[in-house]
Amino acid sequence: MGSVEFRRACGAFATGIAVATTMGRDGKPHGLTVNSFTSVSLHPPLVLVCIAHKAATHGSFSTASSFAINILNTEQEPLSARFASSHPNRFDGVEWSVGEGGAPVLAGALAVLECETREKIEAGDHTMFVGEVRHAACPDGTADQASSAPLVYYRGKYAKLS
Repeated sequence: MGSVEFRRACGAFATGIAVATTMGRDGKPHGLTVNSFTSVSLHPPLVLVCIAHKAATHGSFSTASSFAINILNTEQEPLSARFASSHPNRFDGVEWSVGEGGAPVLAGALAVLECETREKIEAGDHTMFVGEVRHAACPDGTADQASSAPLVYYRGKYAKLS
């Protein structure tokens, strides 16, 4: 099986979009757009995010003791594109704060999961980072319905739920 067929088949699975963030040893925030994120367990509350070894942020996640998953809403498509790019400082001009666990939390996210890193599992060309959720926030929707709808990715492009 070729990688094109594999990617095409996986693209048929609609996913939400999130930005995984961490604070580097250099004291600077690091983050990247991910759609390879899932919940793993309720007791204890565990989530998993997969990061490619070649990702510029992989080293920061590998050495960090915590990370956050910022689940994006439909109005945050530009933020998704920014954190998916090779922009040298993805946080320039982005509103964020340090979360309770020390990882960057993006303003306006649909939901945020702040995690303590529990396991790092090498799998192919990625590392799976398993985090125990220490704090979760899911702000109520606003009067603007678009900001309370999730940003979705399907067949290689952004999509809207209908």
